[in-house]
Amino acid sequence: MSAPHGIDWHWATTTGGNLTKEQRRQLLTPLLRTVVGYSRTRLKLALGLRGSGALDIDTLNWPDSALAKAAEEEARESLSPDLLAHSYRTYLFGLVLADLDHAPVDEELCYVACLLHDLKIATPTPGRCFAVVGGEQTERFALDHGTPPERAAAIGAAIAAHITPGAADDLSDPGGFVSAGAFVDVSGARLDEMRPHWVADLLSRHPRPDFKQRLRTYWAAESAAVPAGRANWLTRSAGLPLLVRAAPFSS
Repeated sequence: MSAPHGIDWHWATTTGGNLTKEQRRQLLTPLLRTVVGYSRTRLKLALGLRGSGALDIDTLNWPDSALAKAAEEEARESLSPDLLAHSYRTYLFGLVLADLDHAPVDEELCYVACLLHDLKIATPTPGRCFAVVGGEQTERFALDHGTPPERAAAIGAAIAAHITPGAADDLSDPGGFVSAGAFVDVSGARLDEMRPHWVADLLSRHPRPDFKQRLRTYWAAESAAVPAGRANWLTRSAGLPLLVRAAPFSS
């Protein structure tokens, strides 16, 4: 992963996702790299330059293991419709980007992590990052469904990592996969690499009515609940709510 060394699963579970001053400084480099890439994307979109990224959703072999099916049920029961649709879009955007990057994908692990990566964003935990709490809850969920401990921890780690700047640089890492897919949907990052008609088809299957406003509301509550967390740092350092508002989607 291209995130700074040490901002990992152990750090997340130990600190609750609270950053030190030095870690905030370390995150500036991958954040700058992300901002440059995002600026390039917006320029290409403005010029009408689009890539060929796409996949056939109708013939897609969705993960169908017992864990994957249990995660689907958990997502349907626990997530609001807007977050459920976002979770599916995250996975599908991630698959397209992984294909473009020629990155190997553990489809079951990434699918489960994508479905449940925002499990706690609508219910902030004071002093503890939503991605960490969600990762811990999903790790327990995976263990309860017979997943080996190492694999369950990898799912939790992917969820905890998805809001770390730099994670999305490496889609072969499950945390990078979730991060990259989610960031497309949140901000439009790398959208220029995908076929417009494919994106339109995806949005028709998994619509985003009022998603921008809902996400900004969730993000503001999370930032207030965890002042030293990554969400609040991204708000102050990158204006993330403004990126959400300006994302190249209608809602």
